[in-house]
Amino acid sequence: MNQPIYQDAMIADSLSRFAHGNTLDSIPPEVRERAKYLILDAVGIAYASSTYEFARTTMRTLASLGTGDGAVIGFPERLTLRDAVLMNGALIHGLDFDDTHLTGVVHATASCFPCALGMAAHLGRTGSDLLAAYVLGMETAARIGAVAKGELNQIGFHPTGVVAAFAAALIAGRLHGLTPGQLTMAQGIVLSMASGTREYSTDGAWTKRLHPGWAGTAGITAAALAKEGFVGPRAAYEGRYGLFATHLGAAAAGCDLGAATARLGDQWELMQVAVKPFPACQLSIACIDAAIAIATRHSLDPQDVAKIHALVPRHAVKIVCEPIESKRRPGNSYAAQFSLPYAVACALIHRRFGLTELEKYHDPEILALAGKVGYSIDPASGYPQHFSGEVIVTMKDGRTFAHREPVNRGAADRPMSGDGIVSKYRQNAGLALPPGKAEQVRDAVLSIDRGRDARSLARTLALGA
Repeated sequence: MNQPIYQDAMIADSLSRFAHGNTLDSIPPEVRERAKYLILDAVGIAYASSTYEFARTTMRTLASLGTGDGAVIGFPERLTLRDAVLMNGALIHGLDFDDTHLTGVVHATASCFPCALGMAAHLGRTGSDLLAAYVLGMETAARIGAVAKGELNQIGFHPTGVVAAFAAALIAGRLHGLTPGQLTMAQGIVLSMASGTREYSTDGAWTKRLHPGWAGTAGITAAALAKEGFVGPRAAYEGRYGLFATHLGAAAAGCDLGAATARLGDQWELMQVAVKPFPACQLSIACIDAAIAIATRHSLDPQDVAKIHALVPRHAVKIVCEPIESKRRPGNSYAAQFSLPYAVACALIHRRFGLTELEKYHDPEILALAGKVGYSIDPASGYPQHFSGEVIVTMKDGRTFAHREPVNRGAADRPMSGDGIVSKYRQNAGLALPPGKAEQVRDAVLSIDRGRDARSLARTLALGA
């Protein structure tokens, strides 16, 4: 079947026609099915997050600003539409256990699903409408992120907070029924709202958790303004002061603008989204698996380890490796998620890395081993298609053990199966829900496109519904 060609003079126009012109039926069945499992993964993480103090603090704060009819995953309280989207984004992204489009380095579901859920429920749309908007938003977020080739992170921006705002504008605009021209305006408007810096990585601050939901609220606001005729710039991406010029500076010269629209509507980037097996930065996952493999195979005693060396992609250095001394001694569990030394040391000792292990950041045995972890840039890295990694352990008696993971587990070339995602969902949802309720939610999500209206789904996701 011939696919439409989305190649307009401006990137925003191409993305507008794509978001406007596709229906759920035009999305391949395998993409629709995978999308439902990505949503289920996100919902399970949201339930797990609801048991943490950061979630209670955020919910309490937003409720103090006003209530409405917006459902929040894992909470009986209702918020205003935009605050519910902000809260649900924080819940999905709060444990850094959510999916990632590797080339775009975007946690797209954490923005796209809360926005699609909130808007579809608010407007009385169907579950099919919700799913279609989510998929089309995921495509645009992934592609816009891929243009920058991971450089947003290197400069100091959190790509999700910046990039996903444009996807959210298209999601909200599509559900509003905006014209392609209005959708282009929405993207131009949200250019002035997209935000999120990586300063949180210095000390494990909580602000990263807000970025996906904030992108969703920005997108909803931009789409509403466009609907009423508010005028935004048309060259949101490639303009003189567009997204890439302003956020990348000199690095913008290396952007691949064509990645935003190449094979749009034919090649589905959602199928490239990686699901995390561990609650840690994607750039650490290969090394965590490598450390577990070494410890399991050789039954290491941490006391006998002389030094540990990790080979990582260049883009990992600023995020999980430096500054090395603070990474070796993370001050809280959130900082531990972005510490390669801590993750490798913890995995070598415990042979696993889950939410429980994150709370051991003050364990002297782990910290002593983390102090022996060094790194260098992997000359054979598969980045950005794969976030590969290798760990080399040198023992005090001179023996050396090494293990390499050329493809990070969960990536498109080594995907987590639907059954694997369901298992992960049950573990996470089980922290907040009794088994019967967890299964009810699972069934609701996996049948989202079979007659459920979005408001019913939103009520099911909220506790006390």
